[in-house]
Amino acid sequence: MSAPAREAAGPRPLAAMPEASRRAIRGVLTDIDDTLTTDGRLTPEAYAALAGLKGAGLFVVPITGRPAGWCDHIARMWPVDGVVGENGAFWMRYDAGRRKLVRRFGIGEDERRANRARLAAVGERIVAAVPGCALASDQQYRETDLAIDFREDVPPLPRESVDRIVAMMEAEGMTAKVSSIHVNGWFGRYDKLGMTRTFLAEALDIDLDAERERFVFAGDSPNDAPMFAYFPNSVGVANVRAFLDRIATPPAWITESQAGAGFVELARFLVGA
Repeated sequence: MSAPAREAAGPRPLAAMPEASRRAIRGVLTDIDDTLTTDGRLTPEAYAALAGLKGAGLFVVPITGRPAGWCDHIARMWPVDGVVGENGAFWMRYDAGRRKLVRRFGIGEDERRANRARLAAVGERIVAAVPGCALASDQQYRETDLAIDFREDVPPLPRESVDRIVAMMEAEGMTAKVSSIHVNGWFGRYDKLGMTRTFLAEALDIDLDAERERFVFAGDSPNDAPMFAYFPNSVGVANVRAFLDRIATPPAWITESQAGAGFVELARFLVGA
């Protein structure tokens, strides 16, 4: 389905994906929070769905806003081919043959170190100015960005507060993206899509621009918007409906179930092909 058609019609039920498209899929790229997880937890069924996709011979790559510290674990321990983290700041994969974690950042260590001091100062100002928000609990494990919690470990904030956080980040010259739980901000113009393209080329020798119809991206929130727009077979888990008014090009397809159960639904649909 073309992007203009999706903008006009919205996402269609996953079950309506043509059989030929379903059988052609060779990889699944997925957000984590509220796409793979449910109420902040990775369920046994969702983890088994990842393993099932890998067992069926598909590439599996989480594409997440979560921090480098988490992604080190994910790349080493999960049944995945690698991970793109901090909204496109880097990719990681575990080379089992060399027993080595391979990491690729979009910007160098000196620049990351300098930016962290700036990010810390911005974070202090935002927390002081927006009642009820907080630094994300995973902030200390981040290499490149600032994460402000508006509903993970704090009571959910109104949309107006979230918009104020975004505005304060943008006033500092940062890129700001809203996930289902955090506002993430960073210095630079990278995003999930750019580093996904880099990872597939460098780690898996795949030209994504030539094969994008053969990959599914699953997500749930506004920071997934570049991925939804790019992939003809992007999929939103059902809870994405809460954000459709903030996503210019919605996903092509939508599951019946929400969050992790929606991901399980997607995995079964693809493995069944």
